[in-house]
Amino acid sequence: MSEIKVFLVDDHKMIRDAIDSYLEDDGRFTVVGQANHGQEALNMIKAGADFDVLLTDIVMPSMDGIELVKQLKEEGLSVKIVALTMLSETQHIKKMLNYGVNGYVLKSASQEEIVKAILEVYEGRNYYSPEVTNTIMDHLRGGKQTKSAVSLDIPLTKREKEVLHLIIKEFSNGEIAEKLFISVRTVEAHKRNLLEKTGHKNMAGLAIWALEKRLFDDI
Repeated sequence: MSEIKVFLVDDHKMIRDAIDSYLEDDGRFTVVGQANHGQEALNMIKAGADFDVLLTDIVMPSMDGIELVKQLKEEGLSVKIVALTMLSETQHIKKMLNYGVNGYVLKSASQEEIVKAILEVYEGRNYYSPEVTNTIMDHLRGGKQTKSAVSLDIPLTKREKEVLHLIIKEFSNGEIAEKLFISVRTVEAHKRNLLEKTGHKNMAGLAIWALEKRLFDDI
C-alpha cells in the first residue's frame, strides 16, 4: 500500500509537530501539509493540496474546524476528515457530524488510536472515539456526562507547573534541568508525575490540557 497522505490543521505547532513525528515514523503515512487554522487550510486545499485524510482541530482562531468543514462541503470538495477534539467540546462535535466529518478522536488519545482513526477513515469507514461517543450519548439522553478519565481540575505543585510551562515552550529535558537547577532524572520524574496526575498518555496530550486550561495565560 502506498503511503497515506495526511494534512494537519491545528493552531498549536507543538501538537502538529508531535503528530507529524509519529506518523512519519510509522512508515504508512506521510504528512504532506500543515496549516495553523481553518482559513489557511482552506486556501491551501482550494489551491490544490493533494492529500488523503484531513486531521483537524476544532477550536482555532481565524476559522475553526466547524467552519472549515462547512466551507469544504459548500465548495463541493470531497474530503475525508478526522476531527481532533476535547471531551468538553460535545456541542462542537455534533455540528461537525452534521457537516459530514468521518471521525473524531481525543487530542489526548494514544498514538495507536490516532493512527487507527486515520486508517479507518482512509478505508472509507467512520471512527468515533468511544469516550466522546459515550459523552454525547449521555448528553442526548439528558443524563450526566460521563466523567472523563482526564480530570480538568488537577492540583499541581509549583515545581510541576514550572516543568510543564517549559515543556510547552518545547525545552528539552536537559534545558529544563539547567533552568530549574535540578537533575535530568528529576525532570523525568516530574514528567511521569504530571502524566499520572492528569491521566494523559503522552506529552502532547499533557500540553494540550495545559493550553486548554489556560494555566499560563498570566505568565
